[in-house]
Amino acid sequence: MIKKDITIKGSNILMLGITFKENCPDIRNTKAIDIYHELKTYDLNVDIYDPWASPDEVRHEYGIDSSTSLPDKKYDAVILAVAHKTFESLSLDNIKKDNAVVYDVKAVLPKHTIDGRL
Repeated sequence: MIKKDITIKGSNILMLGITFKENCPDIRNTKAIDIYHELKTYDLNVDIYDPWASPDEVRHEYGIDSSTSLPDKKYDAVILAVAHKTFESLSLDNIKKDNAVVYDVKAVLPKHTIDGRL
């Protein structure tokens, strides 16, 4: 984000996925929550979209909000944290700003559409 001159503090981030593993509704012991907490240490506004995770369970287990429907706004950064099949066909242009950073933790998205991956 710094390399693209995106202001960090207050940026809007979309995290794709919160479940323990892909195509599964289980949120127990998910490592994606660690990504969320790390992002929050930088005073980022983080939205979580996961079509598999129950928002009520996420709120009960972790005290945070999530959504099973894609938010209708543009983000400064998009982070794919869980490799749900539905994310493979997601049109990133509809959810990211022109200069946004896209980071693919699970190496699912085509390389030409992302800025980095693990």
